[in-house]
Amino acid sequence: MMRILPSRQATIDKAAGFVDDGSFEAALRERIAIPSVSRAAANRPDLWRYITKDMQPFFQRLGFTTKIYENEAAPGPFLLAERIENPSYTTILQYGHGDVVAGLEGQWDEGLSPFEMTEKNGAWYGRGTADNKGQHTVNLAAIEALLAVRGSLGFNLKYLIEMGEESGSLGLEEICAAHADELKADVFIASDGPRLALDRPTIFLGARGGISFHLEINARETFQHSGNWGGILSDPGIELCHAIATLVDRAGRIKVPEMTPGAIPENVRAALKDCHITPAAGDPPIEPWWGEPGLTPEEKVFAWSSFDVMEMECGNLAQPLNAIPPKARARVQLRFPVGVDPDAVVPAVRKTLKDAGHDRVLVKDPTDAIFRASRLDPGHPWVKRAAASIEKTLGAPPAVLPNLGGSLPNNIFSDLLGLPTIWIPHSYPGCLQHAANEHLPISIVREGLAIMAGLYWDIGSDVA
Repeated sequence: MMRILPSRQATIDKAAGFVDDGSFEAALRERIAIPSVSRAAANRPDLWRYITKDMQPFFQRLGFTTKIYENEAAPGPFLLAERIENPSYTTILQYGHGDVVAGLEGQWDEGLSPFEMTEKNGAWYGRGTADNKGQHTVNLAAIEALLAVRGSLGFNLKYLIEMGEESGSLGLEEICAAHADELKADVFIASDGPRLALDRPTIFLGARGGISFHLEINARETFQHSGNWGGILSDPGIELCHAIATLVDRAGRIKVPEMTPGAIPENVRAALKDCHITPAAGDPPIEPWWGEPGLTPEEKVFAWSSFDVMEMECGNLAQPLNAIPPKARARVQLRFPVGVDPDAVVPAVRKTLKDAGHDRVLVKDPTDAIFRASRLDPGHPWVKRAAASIEKTLGAPPAVLPNLGGSLPNNIFSDLLGLPTIWIPHSYPGCLQHAANEHLPISIVREGLAIMAGLYWDIGSDVA
């Protein structure tokens, strides 16, 4: 009898078969059912349940050893799963997070619920389907397919799962620093965030940084009748609006030099020429007049800074009092690329406001975690290798973004651990992550399984 040798295509077909036979859906459904909300104290046991009742048994079944780490700042545990086949093989470090944001029960469309996965219109709906349970489930299924077909990986794999990314990855840096030797690898490969577009497979190589802080004016202790005091008492809402306008103009152009990179590197600008933001049905249209003048939409999102007011409080809009409010407060956020020092942002804002005469504005120190910007050179050999593998699988090259527009703890892996970082997202911009009706198109799952199965095969082919 002729022996059928394992092949790349057989591995891809095996991975895709997990969608056809329902096993992928079943695995993801069980993971979505665990309400692992990391910002809710009541859900802390669920963070442990995700690791000990799902992730740990899965990895052990595939021949991985597992270790659980804790950090007092982190809301939940960290799992490190390892399969070391040969010290001479290429070693990959992978990452995912099993925590999610609040479910927003009652805000989903009829028939949908955050922690009960539902199929609708060719997508799976549920909290975590896109961010991030669905994405690391794609990668884990592709690993399982490779082992089923080849019998081995052909490389060494370390997989780190954290349970606090949605809380700012508190403790992750400390865990990675304390266990840097155990996390040594040749390359970091992970999946999170969206593709450039629904139908455009994507690689991104880092992330914009993110910093949030509050601006406050506390004029007095109580409300005062606007008829008696209007015109002789200051209005903190008006003051705060003018203060914000000192930092950013009416079209979104940032006025504080320390909040922007100043220039876009030529290799980044060149990489973005092949990348185009294309809103899908239901997405808002791009507003070209907003943001830094002279930049393309892609440069604005992936290579420049954006400054936004996230929330504002002034008075009582729900129950108007016809009184001058005593206080005003805003939480503002800066997303920034490589080239911006986040430690210089708040001092620069304070100086800018003071120089403009806004002495009464309090600029509070950030209380949320600060994500630092990071970016791998688009010409790095690992970028070329991953892009070539995806093109071989799909017949067309992926988009290569120098960094994601959002923020991720990528700098911990790139700077602290010194790894080239490759992100291959299995989601899209309209997935509604962090909102009601979060979903993951099944077409992306199927394509993601093919991409990862092919990539894993190619990385292990040198020794197989």
